[in-house]
Amino acid sequence: MPGADLISAIAAESNEELAAAMEEDFAEMTARQGRFLLRLGEMDRRQAYRNEGAASVQAWVAERFGVSAPTARGYAQVGEKAWDMPHLVGSLCAGEVSLDKVRAVIDVATPETDEELCDQARRSSVRELAQVAQMRAQRSAGRGTGPDASSAHQGRYLRCNDQHRTMTLGLPAESYALARACVDAWAETVPTEGGTPLDQRRCDGFMAMVHAVTPGGSGRAAGTGRAGGTGRAGGTGPAAVPSPFVVVLHAPLEAVVDNTGTATDLAGELERDGLIDAPTVRRIACDATVVVALDDDVGHTMYEGRARRFPTGAQRREVMRRDRHCRFPGCPNVTFTNVHHIVAWKPGGRTDLPNLVLLCEHHHGVVHRLGWTMAGDANEELTIVGPSGRVMTSRPSALWTRVSAGSRARPSG
Repeated sequence: MPGADLISAIAAESNEELAAAMEEDFAEMTARQGRFLLRLGEMDRRQAYRNEGAASVQAWVAERFGVSAPTARGYAQVGEKAWDMPHLVGSLCAGEVSLDKVRAVIDVATPETDEELCDQARRSSVRELAQVAQMRAQRSAGRGTGPDASSAHQGRYLRCNDQHRTMTLGLPAESYALARACVDAWAETVPTEGGTPLDQRRCDGFMAMVHAVTPGGSGRAAGTGRAGGTGRAGGTGPAAVPSPFVVVLHAPLEAVVDNTGTATDLAGELERDGLIDAPTVRRIACDATVVVALDDDVGHTMYEGRARRFPTGAQRREVMRRDRHCRFPGCPNVTFTNVHHIVAWKPGGRTDLPNLVLLCEHHHGVVHRLGWTMAGDANEELTIVGPSGRVMTSRPSALWTRVSAGSRARPSG
């Protein structure tokens, strides 16, 4: 087997032979990369990739050569300018500089600066070249002249990777500073569970910002403190307006309405994201606009229609008046809150005050996790049991209880 022979030969090399051979391999690899990128640039100019049904050269590269989307994007980035940069690409083909070095400066390189940047690439690290590129871009934008005058703004982007559920964001300096300050400010208000890492709290803060601008979503406390306001708990938006964003979920009906808590691996399918389990199905159904797709026994959709009853504005206001803050024991959070169905809402069922409870974003996620249960009458007492078996109780605010008890005690008529 050739692979086994090669492994044996490499294993027999001395340290000096190993290092020398790797230098030769790397030079050959970069040379081939340079030629590949020149050909890719020509492929792009001819738009020959369309012959194979691809919409872009980077999509063609990803499919044809089995590389990731970021790798294909990086190749396309260099290939697009390769023919105009004979010094940089020539040094790459000669094995004198790495592809990473070329990529670091390619966006700010011009035919006039190609030779200068090539000389700098030979004697600088990738990190140093990135700093050089950043300074050149800033100077160009500051002068307000040349093709890169608005490069910082024109280069902004937000890329979504549905497969990995990631977002990559590139912003001008002032926008980045503002966005980071906002995310960090929201992250500081997010409750933590035994020291939640900063990255996770930033993620929670980011989602809180998304909810804050969603009609009917939870927002940051910004009202006047007047009782009986129209906003949802902790927010200022219209309380009874459902989210304009639609989540399409394909699932057997029993996965939504069955309340046994039985976990399954294949309870439903989330469009663009794959298979999900029953607890995830019920969590999504709790506070999203849901399109119910009724499937037959082989998974083909026979009927698709909307089925979701949101609490009314009056109910939301009364839940807030009754609970005052998150009803999870020990949580005082009032800023990021949702109205949650204690017993999962069922098509044709009712949305009544005893079955509605106020939960913050964090604890809303907690009670949907496998191993957590919540039961009882939200107007009286709720029982919450965690995976450890510990039983906790939660009651309405004392003020609401006193007022409501007085009302019940008065004789009618």
